[in-house]
Amino acid sequence: MVSGNKRSGCWFTLVCVSEERLPPETFEQLAMPHFDRLYNFACWLTQDRQEAEDLVQETYVKALKGFSSFQAGTNFRAWIYKILRNTFLTSRTGLKAAATVEIDGEEGDELLPAVKETPESILLQRSDGLLVQRALEQLPVAYREVILLCEVEEMSYQEIAVTLAVPIGTVMSRLSRARRGLRAAVQTMQGAGG
Repeated sequence: MVSGNKRSGCWFTLVCVSEERLPPETFEQLAMPHFDRLYNFACWLTQDRQEAEDLVQETYVKALKGFSSFQAGTNFRAWIYKILRNTFLTSRTGLKAAATVEIDGEEGDELLPAVKETPESILLQRSDGLLVQRALEQLPVAYREVILLCEVEEMSYQEIAVTLAVPIGTVMSRLSRARRGLRAAVQTMQGAGG
């Protein structure tokens, strides 16, 4: 339920005086529908609810301050997820969004066509949630974020490419590796009794 600037269930209120090209109401209309999903994504990235709350709040502050750079008619969801991701990366000691390291052999991997139902999406739907969560936590951030953006956030390869600031081929390569890593981690945990 939305009431003025307050939204029930949120832990902060969007308050701003802005001199941007687009009115602040436009920012709120574009940004607030993504709040819950951004928070969910932040929880997966940080593995800590308090840190995720801080990350989302900082993302909204940065997005609002930089709203004049957003071009109306472009993909707002990819734009705000990119801000969240970059904020997360810069919050980590020694990590900078611009200083990401390419994972060996990414470009040479076999590229698989996009399909609606994958073994991993079926696994995510049917498996023990805790087991899958633990397996996802074992993945490196680069793989965890791409599989979450694709399978949980249901972003297209193009949206993921914009969000991560990488070519579509890299998205597909990382997704392929992430799926293999997730599958292997789940199998290992199942073999070890969970």
